[in-house]
Amino acid sequence: MKSLNPTASLGLVLALAACGGDASNSSGDDAPEVLASMTPTRTRVLAVNDLGMHCMDREYSVFSILPPFNVVHAQVVKPGPVNGKPIHLDPSLVDVRYSAMQDPTGSVNSTSIGKTDFWQHAQALFGAVLAPGQGLLGFYMPADAPNPGPQPMTWDAAHNWFSADGIPITPTDDGGGTNTYPLLRISAYDRATGVRLAATDVVVPVAQETDCSNCHATGALAASDPNVTWSSESDLEIQTKRNILLLHDHTEGTQLMAAQPVLCAGCHYSPALDLAGSGPVGNQVGHATMSFAMHNHHGKLLDGSGAPVFPPNGNAQQTCYQCHPGAITQCARGAMVNGGMECLDCHGDMLAVGGEHPLLAGGSIDGQNDFAPRRPWKDLPRCQSCHTGDAVNHLSGPNYVMAADGIRLKQAYRVNDPSASPISRPASRFAENANSLYRFSAGHGNVSCEMCHGSTHAEWPVQPLNANDNIAARELQGHTGALMECKACHTGAPPSVSLNGPHGMHPVADMRFIDDGHEDLYEQNESACKACHGANLLGSALGKTSRDRTFHVEGHTYFFPKGTQIRCDTCHELPD
Repeated sequence: MKSLNPTASLGLVLALAACGGDASNSSGDDAPEVLASMTPTRTRVLAVNDLGMHCMDREYSVFSILPPFNVVHAQVVKPGPVNGKPIHLDPSLVDVRYSAMQDPTGSVNSTSIGKTDFWQHAQALFGAVLAPGQGLLGFYMPADAPNPGPQPMTWDAAHNWFSADGIPITPTDDGGGTNTYPLLRISAYDRATGVRLAATDVVVPVAQETDCSNCHATGALAASDPNVTWSSESDLEIQTKRNILLLHDHTEGTQLMAAQPVLCAGCHYSPALDLAGSGPVGNQVGHATMSFAMHNHHGKLLDGSGAPVFPPNGNAQQTCYQCHPGAITQCARGAMVNGGMECLDCHGDMLAVGGEHPLLAGGSIDGQNDFAPRRPWKDLPRCQSCHTGDAVNHLSGPNYVMAADGIRLKQAYRVNDPSASPISRPASRFAENANSLYRFSAGHGNVSCEMCHGSTHAEWPVQPLNANDNIAARELQGHTGALMECKACHTGAPPSVSLNGPHGMHPVADMRFIDDGHEDLYEQNESACKACHGANLLGSALGKTSRDRTFHVEGHTYFFPKGTQIRCDTCHELPD
């Protein structure tokens, strides 16, 4: 294995935003047209960070796994002339910019200069000549840019969104405190007049908690061989990193200690540093991928007593969070985690993630990698793997781990599958676009799935409910949780018996539907009602209220606290 030639490394980091996946997109039957003219009234900015957490190194003088590189996507919608149906605004009509935003605790993050040594080593690591504060793709933090202030986002026609790929934000705020969930304000401006039309505040999460010291600090399990002179550096981060290079040189015959700073992906290909999707190049050819080298190798290690360093059935604290942000920074903090699921339930154990076992049929995202080791950042669990259907049509049986609601699965792969191949269920109403991951998929009105449900690993609602993650949902619909209120985007009244909402939903809290429309719908298609309200119409997890609701029906007042499963016999007898 040769040491990294840093001047040749930029080709593998032309963009970090994709982190695998593809650009497939499906507009559906109600794809919006583009607006010809507009006013500020009721324009909405739907914006989201693409991942629940972006990671960066604490320091860059020894080696680098990930640079400071955050990604924000935004779509701008406005009710159109036909029944207030929202239509998308493209760059011919709006400019979209991001700016620093103070969070409720007073923390604000507008600059990265002086908060990291990344720019001292960027050229040696990535072959990139950058101005202080400049990200690898040219984006700046708002206060660091040549023209300080709100910074422009670019248009990505393939995904129908505005994007800022590579904002070099750090977890240190302007007061010197640590804030791993800082806010940026995403604003849309009328391109012709410069008037700001709307804005939404989104979390741009970033952590430096990636940690190898449990095993690689001097004297620990991986740095105790008496044949190696381990680092005596007082800075634990630098000590640990140097020990990793020393161990690599000792076991692999490399000369990495003499090549600092080292870009790990220079030899171990990582899709997270290859937006172009060109695959392994140069020194990467013939070497294990970064995921295989880390997960597969470490997944087989034993401690001094002969026990696995990473227990195959261990919880997050015992496994993923030994290295990934989580023990302090909650990398995974969304609805699934708060529902009792662990990293293992979606991704499998270390060896599964490391590709030790070939995927089963349907296990690869596009069907092109079945019966082969999983591809990092691509062959990942999907929404449809657990959300396999509705209350009357879903997977069940001894091969599946059922959730308590009896509808969803609590494990994204079949029982006793060491490869943890994601279950494929494309017929599910909750399935992503074909051959596409959740974060690249779009649904109702060609709106990105993440815009309504939140970032991967940080799906709304995030706990605690006053978390910065939930601010965007509150601004858009008045409460946290997935966007459920039609009025968040619509101004006109939808058809009272329409099932054209997201995932086949009817209008939410529409009195025309509540008074008469739902009866008409049941008479036309009773199975559609049972899909969410249960085969016996006595409620299910898919038919719960997203907030406290009060309805006045036929002289009676009914109150439904948030989370109530709506059932027919609350207001009237069950239908025959």
